[in-house]
Amino acid sequence: MYYTEYRTWDPLGPDFIPRTGGRAISGYAKGPFAVDWEDRYDFAELRRQRVGKAHEALAGSDADAVLVWKDENVRYLTSLRAQLIAGKTTSLNGALLTADDGPVLLGSGGEIDKARFGMSWIGEAHAVPIMEQRELVDGFVKDILIPLLQTRGLSSGRLAVDQANISFIDSMRAHLPDLELVDGDTVMQQARWIKTDLEIAVIEEACAIGDSVTQRALDETRAGRRELDVAADAMQTLFQLGGEMAHVITPFVATGEHMSPPHRLATDKIIRNQDLCFIDIGAMWNGYFADIGRTTIVGKPSKEQQEIYTAVYEGLMAGLDKMRPGNTNQDCADAIIAKIAEHGLDEHLFSLFIGHGIGMGANEPPYIGETLPGATTYEFQPNMVFAVEPLVWVPNVRGGGGVRLEDMVLITEGDPHLLSRVEYEERLLV
Repeated sequence: MYYTEYRTWDPLGPDFIPRTGGRAISGYAKGPFAVDWEDRYDFAELRRQRVGKAHEALAGSDADAVLVWKDENVRYLTSLRAQLIAGKTTSLNGALLTADDGPVLLGSGGEIDKARFGMSWIGEAHAVPIMEQRELVDGFVKDILIPLLQTRGLSSGRLAVDQANISFIDSMRAHLPDLELVDGDTVMQQARWIKTDLEIAVIEEACAIGDSVTQRALDETRAGRRELDVAADAMQTLFQLGGEMAHVITPFVATGEHMSPPHRLATDKIIRNQDLCFIDIGAMWNGYFADIGRTTIVGKPSKEQQEIYTAVYEGLMAGLDKMRPGNTNQDCADAIIAKIAEHGLDEHLFSLFIGHGIGMGANEPPYIGETLPGATTYEFQPNMVFAVEPLVWVPNVRGGGGVRLEDMVLITEGDPHLLSRVEYEERLLV
């Protein structure tokens, strides 16, 4: 097991050990390899816990079974690390979970072979087509899915589905008129909302890799290089350390005026003296994401650049201080906005939420600072994990006036625990 004995901790010290869910975790990443001389990560137990949580969420819903296609939900239920084809990822693999059974893997042909020879925990697996051509989708429903459901007594009732195209819905209505399709994404979100201690341990390891990726990018940021050069160096470190993919498919390295407004990708722009440079690449490890962002400066910053950076930094710190049980996501967002407003920059906040849940989803509910219709208020609970990322951009600043800082934060029973450790840029602090 991964757990250690609980001991007291200093929230500002390096050996912080949060108590989460009544148990303690080690509070640091032990290393990404399996070794015989130290307890590390019990992935068999982690798989059992995830399926158990999904069963609980299903039992608490009005559905009889859940059928998932989203990458993170398939990974959550089956641990399938799949080949991801651009633009097709939610059409390649699926999983079916009923109230009494383990997950059934529905995978593309190559994944089925992998499951048969290397995933002993998968009790049943079936090859499926890419779920987009109407005729193939209909064939899947008639010849594969219907028999699976019938043997489980599910020719009628309610099937929760997380994501599907219209051809799938049409086929289900035609061949299973007594089976009602209902929302399955919310079922899976509820299962994933609160992380287990083992999940947090794996996320901590992902953060160690994400920190290293971010640090490599910062170290390689200098005048005369291009944004793409920095992204390439960071991606090399990601793969060298065993990371599976970046937090964003398009690695985010934006420099100078590309942060005002943010371009949110890496280009052939040449980095110049006095450019602010933002890095947001992160890492995935064993299915769990780390989302870490830092802004640095090439050369000497201007006073205005320092003021923007300081406002974002102080806003982030004010928000982190609210991230404890008893407070809400709105308390956190209000604290960030109020602190940035003290610097007169609240009107320059990026028009996106300020934070988001994270785990097997690179970006998942719950959210902090969402302002669009349907935004909800909720209380922080132990074992929630967030990426908090205030961004302020001011136009017409030489070298760019855009700054974002992003940290990974674990909610504990007491003070919040920073999972990310990359240093902030002291030269940019007033």
